[in-house]
Amino acid sequence: MKPAEVLCDAFGRIREGVRSAVEGLSAEQLAYRADEQANSIGWLVWHLTRVQDDHVAAVAGTEQVWTAQGWVGRFGLPFDPGAIGYGHTSEEVAAVRVGSPELLIDYHDAVAEHTVRWVGALADADLDRVVDEAWSPPVTLGVRLVSVLCDDVAHLGQAEFLRGIVQRR
Repeated sequence: MKPAEVLCDAFGRIREGVRSAVEGLSAEQLAYRADEQANSIGWLVWHLTRVQDDHVAAVAGTEQVWTAQGWVGRFGLPFDPGAIGYGHTSEEVAAVRVGSPELLIDYHDAVAEHTVRWVGALADADLDRVVDEAWSPPVTLGVRLVSVLCDDVAHLGQAEFLRGIVQRR
């Protein structure tokens, strides 16, 4: 299996996990927060998808799916179009109200399709390309993609945990 195939498989698993984390939940359940400082399922899935969209678009040299396909308008969130959730305050987390799980699923599906299409075309040597010199050592494309995957896995696990709490309430 080539490295690009492994990465595509991993991003595909995130896609499946997003669906199972939100499918069948109400808007109220998606907005549930364990306390005033906690993230909601809706915010977690929105954020992990925004990070993937933002970071992959940056290394691919493409426009984000968020703006290119009009998702920013469909969500109607009170943020700058470039917001990905990093550093959000408790009030900003609370502002992420998603009307249906389908909106989150459809946006994530669009991002996942873009990601897998682009990653799937990478050659092994592409993964060694430096994409961010602000770090020591500089960050390669392979490291950036693994970083996105790790962030996605962490937030997906949090969303799945919250789903369990919400369903037992």
